[in-house]
Amino acid sequence: MGQENETGMTIYLDGMSPDELKALQIKVEEAIKAAEAERKKAALAAAQAAAREMGFSLEELTATRKTLSAPKYRHPEKPTQTWSGRGRRPKWFKDALARGRDEASMRIK
Repeated sequence: MGQENETGMTIYLDGMSPDELKALQIKVEEAIKAAEAERKKAALAAAQAAAREMGFSLEELTATRKTLSAPKYRHPEKPTQTWSGRGRRPKWFKDALARGRDEASMRIK
């Protein structure tokens, strides 16, 4: 049984060997990736043009500003290692607490 594609060409899958079908599958997957890449490229160009039309760059509109928190704690022996007190505690901080060091003694004043 043949399968007609959008160009009107018929592809007969029934007579194909498993190796031929696998090769065809690889070609189809590559064609899909290429088509998606082209659509993405066109969408990006359209977005850049729209941003330019409004007086912005796309980067200006999509940039996220992540503010860094000031460090609150400093490693007792290695002062270049710091921690803001937010998020997961660093290993050096947990190790210092386990060795009996007080949290307040590592706090940056």
